[in-house]
Amino acid sequence: MKKKLTALLLLVSLLGAVLTGCGDSSTDPAPEKDPGGAEATARANELTVGIAQDLDESLDPHKAVAAGTKEIMFNVFEGLMKPTSDGDLIPAIASDYHISEDRTTYTFTLREGVRFHNGEPVEMRDVVYSIERCAGDAEGEPLIPALSAIQSMTADDTTLTITLDAPNSEFLSYLTLAILPEDYTEQDTAPVGTGPFRFVSRTAQESVVLERFDQYWGTPAALEKVTCKVIENADSIMMSLQSGAIDLFAHLTSTQVSQLGDDFYVEEGTMNLVQAMYLNNAEKPFDDVRVRQALCYAVDKQAVIDMAFDGYGSPIGSSMYPAFGKYFDESLTNYYTRDVEKAKGLLAEAGYPDGFEMTITVPSNYQPHIDTAQVLAEQLKEIGVSASIQLVDWGVWLSDVYAGRQFQSTVVGVDASNMTARALLERFTSTAGDNFINYHSERYDALFAQAQSCSEDAEQTAIYKQMLEDLTENAANVYLQDLADLVAVRNGLEGLRFYPIYVLDLSTLHWTE
Repeated sequence: MKKKLTALLLLVSLLGAVLTGCGDSSTDPAPEKDPGGAEATARANELTVGIAQDLDESLDPHKAVAAGTKEIMFNVFEGLMKPTSDGDLIPAIASDYHISEDRTTYTFTLREGVRFHNGEPVEMRDVVYSIERCAGDAEGEPLIPALSAIQSMTADDTTLTITLDAPNSEFLSYLTLAILPEDYTEQDTAPVGTGPFRFVSRTAQESVVLERFDQYWGTPAALEKVTCKVIENADSIMMSLQSGAIDLFAHLTSTQVSQLGDDFYVEEGTMNLVQAMYLNNAEKPFDDVRVRQALCYAVDKQAVIDMAFDGYGSPIGSSMYPAFGKYFDESLTNYYTRDVEKAKGLLAEAGYPDGFEMTITVPSNYQPHIDTAQVLAEQLKEIGVSASIQLVDWGVWLSDVYAGRQFQSTVVGVDASNMTARALLERFTSTAGDNFINYHSERYDALFAQAQSCSEDAEQTAIYKQMLEDLTENAANVYLQDLADLVAVRNGLEGLRFYPIYVLDLSTLHWTE
């Protein structure tokens, strides 16, 4: 839905005062004025997109960790299947597919004429290589654990047959995994895929350049060139937009939107993320469920949305967002309603009658998460918890918080790598490598194993909802919202589509003036 947002309320004075000191404008130099503005960009049929974080060090899609990397590289890579903005799956590198009646055998026909960006034709050996690579790396650890369900694969030049060890209603979604050329060895630095855009260059901490792939098998992109410019500093984001240096910037705050001026309109969707204050369940005092529950009772998530986002956003109560439809459990949204006295009582039971001090580590390049942390810190004061906010570079967050698990709490959004409930929930199983909060629940692990053995979709859905209940009841995290996605779009640029997963589809964007 397109909205012309010409004026939005500023945050309350307390929050506003905090925000003025969040960024160091020396981090990114002020952009030079673009003398041609949007008209010159349109004539050149090029686009400059602002992004709030650099991409992963490796651009290999099978190794990507950051949601921001997947968001942009969605335009470079494709699988046998690809998602649509409506939440469906359609054939891509496959021209068609067939699923057996018992849902254990999947047969794909390779689409004719598909080429990699290096000009080489896509062959069945590339498809088999890519699937096998994700099913198990050199050490035998699967890059995509769901592919362990594959019992066998047989292939000839045009047909691939995959047999599973049991019916799996989610399996097709995992075949959106990128198909890569088997003999190509430079995916980390010069990635090659089959998507509507090809990778041209990357300057670390500065930009990534993509160009339209003229040999693309499907509908060609309208734009000839897209430059993704890394702008991590909040002040520099606004200067870049206002100067004409940037044509599109997603994931803005409502305060930033109110400063745009008349050169932009705003598209509003959702980020399809689970924003929460994620808690390290292995660190004191968060190893005590009563402490975690106390924090949940102390937080008023609607007040967070109202104060930090002018009411934009959808409150949630567990690790699932509304776009996932049948899996989303609305009843969990208000499982914890704000109750300061109950929160204080739980802290006293846990041995913290006077509260405690804690640190909320937040990536400094994401203003929405900084704004959220500021409101949370104020709310937690009322139960005697003093929360200090530690801003860190995105790279530090990835290495220390996500990979190293060296943190107490953090405010971020977690996305699904594909359109399955498993993609959001598997990470909280005890042995999952990406279980960065160190959540451990024997019931949760058992439910996950049970869900993977289900042959009926309805039964599996019911079990996934029990897993969501487990996360909520045990206060694995302080769940907040599915963030609204406010996207600044320069006048004359059209075609933005929102997906139920965290991607930015550049292929549908086009200039109209």
